[in-house]
Parts: sequence; structure tokens; C-alpha cells
Amino acid sequence: MILSVVLSLWASLSLADVTAREGWVVIETRKPFDQLVDDVKAAVSANKMGVVTQAGPTGAAKARGIILPGNRVIGVFNNVYAVRILALSTAAMIEAPIRLYVTETDDGATLSYKTPSLVFAPYMAEAGPDLGLAASELDAIFRAIAEAAAG
Repeated sequence: MILSVVLSLWASLSLADVTAREGWVVIETRKPFDQLVDDVKAAVSANKMGVVTQAGPTGAAKARGIILPGNRVIGVFNNVYAVRILALSTAAMIEAPIRLYVTETDDGATLSYKTPSLVFAPYMAEAGPDLGLAASELDAIFRAIAEAAAG
């Protein structure tokens, strides 16, 4: 009984929208979760990037009898940027792929992500201004992906 109450409370908290934070982009949509996931993948491809990874607890939790709202992390990158950034900072490549986060809400789904400039900021001193330029280019690409997917 107590476990079911705790799981129920946790699931309802999971439906809360992702809160905007410094360096994050958060876009609330009325799109159903699965549609937003599909639209993100299409926008990634249209912007000449690739889906490198996908992960989310929803399916595995369901197999265990736990119902969670839709939740998917989609890792996105492009080998051109990977080679370019790796030449500037070996350490910075731990941040690739950059993740887009799709979460189901009561009213649809939310798309959120940390901007590439924020993600790569800790490596700027060692990598120099070229990393800042690459991050700025990626900021524009991720903004285009997000706008296309959410639109």
C-alpha cells in the first residue's frame, strides 16, 4: 500500500514540466509525447545532425509494472563537429552527443536541452576561441532543431 502511494506520488511529480535553468532552453508544446519524439528525430535529420543515442526509463519501468509519463533523452551530434572539437579538446568530447530531453506533461510534451555553449563552457580555456565558435554554431543548429520539432 505504501509503495503504491509513493510510486503514484512520484509519477505525478514526473508530469511536472522541466523548469527553465540558466543555459537551458525549455519549450512546452501541446504535442503528444510520441509525436514530439518523432518530430525531434525528423528535425535532427533535416538539420544534418544524427541521432546517436536514445534512452528513457518508461518502457523498462512498464515491464516492471510501474507506469511513468513518457521520458526520452535523445543524443544528437555530427561527426564533422566531433572531429573538429576533438582537435581542440580531448576532454570536451565527453559532452558529445548533446542531449535533447522530451518529457510528457498533462498538456502535451516538453522539449528541453542545455545549450551547446553551456555544455562546452568548462573547456573553453584549454581549447581556445575555436571551441566557442563551434559551440555557437551548434547553438544555432540546436535552436533550429527545437523550433522545427516544437512548431
